Amino acid sequence: MHSAINLPAISSRTPLKHISFRNTSSQFSRAFGSSQTNRVKHSAHDFEFLPNNTLPAKPRKTGLTEIRGPYYAPVTQTYLDDLLKDWGSYVDGVKFAGGSFSLMPPDRLRALIDTAHDYGCYVSTGGFIERILSVSSGNQGVIEKYLRTCKEFGFDVLELSSGFLSLPADDWAALVELTASQGLKPKPEIGIQWGAGGDASVAELEAAGTRDPKWLIDRANKFLDAGAYMIMIESEGITENVKEWRTDVISAITSGLPKDKIMFEAADPSVFAYHIQNQGADANLFVDHSQIVQLACLRKGIWGTGETFSRIVTYGGYQGSNKG
Repeated sequence: MHSAINLPAISSRTPLKHISFRNTSSQFSRAFGSSQTNRVKHSAHDFEFLPNNTLPAKPRKTGLTEIRGPYYAPVTQTYLDDLLKDWGSYVDGVKFAGGSFSLMPPDRLRALIDTAHDYGCYVSTGGFIERILSVSSGNQGVIEKYLRTCKEFGFDVLELSSGFLSLPADDWAALVELTASQGLKPKPEIGIQWGAGGDASVAELEAAGTRDPKWLIDRANKFLDAGAYMIMIESEGITENVKEWRTDVISAITSGLPKDKIMFEAADPSVFAYHIQNQGADANLFVDHSQIVQLACLRKGIWGTGETFSRIVTYGGYQGSNKG
């Protein structure tokens, strides 16, 4: 037990000027400071001795984690800085959604992009090109100005979505080439669901119908030939807003396209767990910013659900040769 602290005797009639607090600070220090001074000085890597999965270091080609930035919840510069300060080694990209970046004050947008870059993360526009194509009727001047402006603000990746649009494959491929010519990395988003991207009901999407997986794979290969950096696989119609997951489509995609060129939308823990189980810890995945920790624990094999606990493993020799 701590020794008693001898404070000066004070009565209700004692004037404050007659009260002496000399040496009381040292008494407080002796009473409460011992636990501070006796603490072990820890290093920054105390738990490195614990075994976990070997994953490629940044920059990497596989095992990419792209997170959703501002949309469902504001993601401020302060929040992003704190988030990446703790978890930046597990995050490869930050994606704006719904054209949210176009509503931000320019200086705040630049600060947010700069913060992501400070932690070695690329920044993606999300699929806002759909809005640009729609309101401009595909006007080349407007589209080129949009691309230049994105580049000037510091965006690295430009997602090329068309879930709401009927866009000829050749026009889509031309957009890939145009985007690359502006110094941006083209990332077409392709899915099997018509009308994907608007969080429609299951009934609405069923009525709209789905495309054959071969349609998706053929276009993905065409866009890769045109210079696409990565193909984003739209989750609607596959694992989102469906009565049953289309695991057959996932198998067709992973069999028909290079692993380091596809990224699956997986903003649901059960979905990214499925992809890790079936593709391995180095699957490229897009998740919400709130799910970084859960996904990192799963990739590293240190935690999981009953189906994944201690069952996600890697082979260090392969991972060592797989650096970006």
